[in-house]
Amino acid sequence: MVVLRFDPFRDFDRLAEQFSAGGDRVPMAMPMDLYRSGDHYVMHCDLAGIDPGSVDVNIDGSTLTIRAERSGRTEEGVQWLRHERPIGRFQRQVALGDGLDLDKINATYHDGVVTITIPVAERAKPRRIEVGTEAPQSGRVLEGTSSQERQST
Repeated sequence: MVVLRFDPFRDFDRLAEQFSAGGDRVPMAMPMDLYRSGDHYVMHCDLAGIDPGSVDVNIDGSTLTIRAERSGRTEEGVQWLRHERPIGRFQRQVALGDGLDLDKINATYHDGVVTITIPVAERAKPRRIEVGTEAPQSGRVLEGTSSQERQST
């Protein structure tokens, strides 16, 4: 018996591989965690030091895009000893699969983290399918009848 598992982020691994060189971890400007919790997928993107007003989350077709901008510090007369925090515009795109309710995506920004909640569509949720019975002579489906009741009809 083959069990198929629904994965709306099937293209995510392919996209993530594009950001790494030979499997080594490369520091990213927008690291992300993604998990499923009940009927929702939850994505957390680290955007420390980003002005919340610069954060833009949108969806085009089945591509979710997160954009943000970190401005550079402009203190005059300072001598930088280390300058590791990236500045400029950042963008992260995730290809979403079928079975998600794209009209009900929610995004919040708190403590430097953008949290995006993507609900699973009703059509993709597990459900029980009733099995009806068929009467031998007529081919009609008799719902809720026992075998003795079907024989007497």
